[in-house]
Amino acid sequence: MSPLSQPEAFRQALADWYRTAQRPLPWRTDPSLYKTVVSEFMAQQTQIKTMLPYFNRWLQRFPDFDTLAAAPREEVLKHWEGLGYYSRARNLHRLAREYLALDPKPRTAEEWQALPGIGPYTSAAISSIAQNFPAAVVDGNVVRILARLTNDTRRFKHNSEAVKAVTPAAMTVLNSAAPGHHNQAMMELGATVCLKHKPLCTVCPVVHFCHSAARGTSASIPDIQRKATQAVAIDRLWILASGKLLLYRIPDDARQLAGQYELPASTQFPITPTFGKVLATKTRGITNKRIKETIYQAPASALHSQSSNLQWITLEQLDRITLSGPHRR
Repeated sequence: MSPLSQPEAFRQALADWYRTAQRPLPWRTDPSLYKTVVSEFMAQQTQIKTMLPYFNRWLQRFPDFDTLAAAPREEVLKHWEGLGYYSRARNLHRLAREYLALDPKPRTAEEWQALPGIGPYTSAAISSIAQNFPAAVVDGNVVRILARLTNDTRRFKHNSEAVKAVTPAAMTVLNSAAPGHHNQAMMELGATVCLKHKPLCTVCPVVHFCHSAARGTSASIPDIQRKATQAVAIDRLWILASGKLLLYRIPDDARQLAGQYELPASTQFPITPTFGKVLATKTRGITNKRIKETIYQAPASALHSQSSNLQWITLEQLDRITLSGPHRR
């Protein structure tokens, strides 16, 4: 069977499974438009299990659009601290203010796309889940499911090309009568069963529709070219004096992490400072970059001059400023 030739049967099998298998997530058990918006922003680039404590903490401080819109940006960023990709927090803050000013309010996927930080995927998710608008959500999970169901062996240059290729199939199988539940079921299936590595085909509720499972090709589908990994090495300094730590404040006009603090890199000093012993070496990944940061101890006397972005912060202040996640750790 094919989900494209028998979409009604596919929808029913998926819906029956989702009814009992869905995880009891807070935006599902007690849904609202605001919770859907926040959850979709947080879920961008972040796994559900990672974002859950942040979501709960966020709702305690910012329970609705009005509270979020009225909050200062610094506090918004502070409550996002640790989730990374801080442009999401800034866009969510701007969205709250613009949403409150709109009359009438957005109800279609197209109307949601006019708001900050919202693209085709997020607009389809919000409008379908919270407002029952018939738009198909197509993210990495849905691409993987539909490519495997149809045994699509094409090689895609990037994820955007794959999304464009499977969107017609996503619209074909969409349950227009219950688009929100259908989209959540597809995303849940991809997150818990149709996994990127080692898919759980033996317990998949729609395996009898899957051409890849029948041919044993699921592990190699979809075939999406990945960017080559780029190695980045950064030397950072730990300079502590009189109960104060020297930190670098990222300029407000920076494209990433604007207004946040981090341990200064050696290149951020007008004159290269003196290096001491190595305190730690940390590695992390961001998109296709593999970043290696070596943290050196350095004496305060190593500072011959400094820029205005290098600031002494008392240890007591560290909990009140916004540090990038890796640097707080």
